[in-house]
Amino acid sequence: MTTSTIIDRALAARHGDEPISIDQVNALLTDDEITDPLTVAQVAALLDLSPHTLRYYERIGLVSVPRAASGHRMYDADSVRRITFLTRMRLSGMSIRDLTRYVELVDQGESTVPERLALMQAHRAQIARQIAELQVSLAVTDHKIATYGGACTP
Repeated sequence: MTTSTIIDRALAARHGDEPISIDQVNALLTDDEITDPLTVAQVAALLDLSPHTLRYYERIGLVSVPRAASGHRMYDADSVRRITFLTRMRLSGMSIRDLTRYVELVDQGESTVPERLALMQAHRAQIARQIAELQVSLAVTDHKIATYGGACTP
């Protein structure tokens, strides 16, 4: 299952034009899908990421991955969920600096919830702006398609 498969699941789980619910998001990657620890190569293939990206996320402290006796990284379901979250945030434009701050706050515990909330609210505003900008771009693209005699499909 790749990241695009996860996104396809999310889109399929929506009801009409309603936003996807948090329960639907949580169900995208279930614990029973990852029953044994995974290697870097397996997680890279699963999430359609490069092993370099996974190692980079670990090196900068965004994810902590236990190692086998051999020294190889062994990703569990929690690690994969964290990486999935990180990739969604990166895709939506969150900076590595903000992700690093967010993970630091999570690691500090419940007392940081207000700061995490503020960070997520600011990021949400950025995403909403991106969506609005994409809607304008879609309207312009639809206009050009119609100009050339084509039909736009939803």
